[in-house]
Amino acid sequence: MSSERPGTHGATRACPHCRETILESAGVCPACRRFLRFDGDAEADQTPALTPLRIEGSIRHPADGEPWEYTVVVSIRNDRGEEIAHKLIGVGAMTPNEQRSFILSVEAVTARTRGTGKGGTRH
Repeated sequence: MSSERPGTHGATRACPHCRETILESAGVCPACRRFLRFDGDAEADQTPALTPLRIEGSIRHPADGEPWEYTVVVSIRNDRGEEIAHKLIGVGAMTPNEQRSFILSVEAVTARTRGTGKGGTRH
């Protein structure tokens, strides 16, 4: 969770469905994609305003050789180069001729402060 106070830009909370840390302003959880409130803005929150970064790639294990194991890790650094987040996303194994595809995307929306008295139900 962030050290930001509730109601400020960048404040976080736990998704009530999957318990991932998400932005307090989210109407739809980006991890489990479930709705978090019932209001007119929830549908609009599901689509990011822009995607400033999107990387796609795949790896294929060669036909010969021993099985591979892999680990997917994401790290976020601030403008001073300090690591502010480091997360293990997943692990797995691949046998000869298997392929895995990966997509990393950063989705951005205009920051909005959600007041507690403005319509909608939070759970």
